[in-house]
Amino acid sequence: MKTRAAGWAGRMPRTPWWWDAFAAHLATHRHPFHAADVLTRIARLVIDTGSTAPHTLLADAHRTSPRLSPPLADFFHTHRLLDTPTDTKDTQAAARRERRIQAVPAPLRPAARAFAEALVAQRQNAERLGLRPNQLKTIEIRLDTVRDLALHIHAQGRPAWASVTAGDLETFLARNPPRRASWLAGLRQFFSHAHHTGLVLHNPAAALHVSQPRGFRGTTLTLDEQRALYRRWNTHTDTLPHEAFIGLAALLHAATTTELRHLTLDHISTRSQAVRFPGRSIDITLDTATWTALERCLAHRTTLHTANPHVLVTRLTRTTTRPASPAHIRDSLTPVGFLPRILRSTRLLTLADELDIKQLTVALGMSCAGTAHYR
Repeated sequence: MKTRAAGWAGRMPRTPWWWDAFAAHLATHRHPFHAADVLTRIARLVIDTGSTAPHTLLADAHRTSPRLSPPLADFFHTHRLLDTPTDTKDTQAAARRERRIQAVPAPLRPAARAFAEALVAQRQNAERLGLRPNQLKTIEIRLDTVRDLALHIHAQGRPAWASVTAGDLETFLARNPPRRASWLAGLRQFFSHAHHTGLVLHNPAAALHVSQPRGFRGTTLTLDEQRALYRRWNTHTDTLPHEAFIGLAALLHAATTTELRHLTLDHISTRSQAVRFPGRSIDITLDTATWTALERCLAHRTTLHTANPHVLVTRLTRTTTRPASPAHIRDSLTPVGFLPRILRSTRLLTLADELDIKQLTVALGMSCAGTAHYR
């Protein structure tokens, strides 16, 4: 790599001042053959554009050679040659919302768009006030319900939202009884907004009800199953590091998939052997088994020679700063045949029985309604 970098440095009319650092970055983050190819292509890009400015090169790479954008962007952002990229999560969520709105029939579409904007505004206000905002996924679920209802009433010949009756909603909800509670929650929220803005004179969803059993009714593990998993992750040294840590964190500390994905080195206190999962307000001192599993993850991470700040780094995220995908968290537990949420639910039921609900909400960063579901 050094020889090739020096050779191209002599051929470029003006060698970028970051050229040697970029070659070293490629050597430690990419396969040697791939790194050499990328180095050659970047050198030719510099020659073609006649510029060494990071902004210009990255823009040209996006336009002419999209495959060069990831290694360039990763190097520039890691070495702070460009501002940290804005989170694309909101941009992608906005695109998903727009697709749902466009699927609504044209006469009914303005109300759906106004409802989406209101939900986003509520989320932004909650973030500014330090409250718990609606998740982007929740907004999309609400828009899914509105879209499906719009298609249903449009097929029935309803020209406007004001003509929708409680009978229309009952017919719509009867299409999928298991989803009745979720759909009705979305319909109540939509028609409440429509009534408040004057789109409809009354809320047809207000009189509808759904009976739901109280308490948690999902799948949990028996005590023998928990003991078998603990022995596997605590004593079997041939278990993959990610499997052991993900399993123990979910089974013993009720860690969510999101918390595990976004856990970074900054969240770990080596001196006290504690971790603060993202979204929680207190540090959790790990037991010996979980801490040992975490150390194995960190040792595995070191062998990858990555600048990714997250604890769980995969082959795909090794050369980036992105967190691992939710699928990786789920697939890591494939050898034991359980989903992470089942392990977490098992622990939550135990904690809800042993702790006061206020202690539980503070410890896990959950809402009172969320913890009450497990009591």
